[in-house]
Amino acid sequence: MRRLMLVLSAALITGCAKKEAPAPEPVVEPAAPVAPAPIDLNAVAGAWDIKTMGMESDSVLVTSTLVATADTAGWTLTLANRKPFALSIMVSGDSVMATSPEYESALRKGVKVHTTSVYHLVGGELVGATTAHYKVTGPDSVRMLRTKGTKVQK
Repeated sequence: MRRLMLVLSAALITGCAKKEAPAPEPVVEPAAPVAPAPIDLNAVAGAWDIKTMGMESDSVLVTSTLVATADTAGWTLTLANRKPFALSIMVSGDSVMATSPEYESALRKGVKVHTTSVYHLVGGELVGATTAHYKVTGPDSVRMLRTKGTKVQK
């Protein structure tokens, strides 16, 4: 009987003893995203037929011709039946940012507008978004548009 009590006591002590917690799993940090390759302005240089559409529509609202150079100087945009105007260009990473001077809107007759566009070269097309800032009496009126350009073949 003594033996039985000794065995049961040992089993009870072993069963009630605190177990060591397993070592925590090492924390694995996710890999940093790979930055896109910088845009090559030599690949962008040339004339582009640009279509401007609403953000949620494929209906073309405005067509234009963008003439790009291999650097940030000399870029122009020509709306249908209008004189070309110079664009101010900045490049950052895979993006080209273009800012226009103020001009008469092609979408709102008699209203002045200036635009800021961001373009990316994707699969041989120049794609991006344009923000149109309309000069109206009262608060600034803004419209978001999307753009798609096809290079004009020589």
